[in-house]
Amino acid sequence: MTGAPAMPRWLRSAFRVPDRLYRHGWGFLLGRRFLRLVHVGRRSGRRYATVLEVVAFDPAVSEYVVVSGFGRRADWLRNIEAGGPVEVTVGRATFPVEHRVLGTDEALGVFADYERRHRALGPVLRRVLSWLLGWRYDGTPDARRRLAEQLPLVGLRRRPG
Repeated sequence: MTGAPAMPRWLRSAFRVPDRLYRHGWGFLLGRRFLRLVHVGRRSGRRYATVLEVVAFDPAVSEYVVVSGFGRRADWLRNIEAGGPVEVTVGRATFPVEHRVLGTDEALGVFADYERRHRALGPVLRRVLSWLLGWRYDGTPDARRRLAEQLPLVGLRRRPG
């Protein structure tokens, strides 16, 4: 996503709402729709918090799937891949997690299901994705494959013990 235009003000404001809710103790109002990921900086050693939208949840294994909207260069993704401690808050529950990056084929299914479940938001979703990707996302299978290759999906599961 090199050379992406500046984020529109309305989008920047919309992205900040879930974070503000979590920071003020109201994150539980978001249910399982968003989670707060706390990670440690790979160089600084400082703790950071990032609020991410949950694009899928698998109750059989208690796995939350989130998308890295800024691709592989997202700091939170680089930090968790560096192996620092990671914890998640969903609603009022906080727990340590381990992560995995979904393969392209699995990600295709998750993205398709997400689009199906949020069909009414399709035009807004395509506009936001187009901005994040740096090219026009139209929801076709070819575009979805390109999306899955550019924006990794990350599964977060409660760490055993």
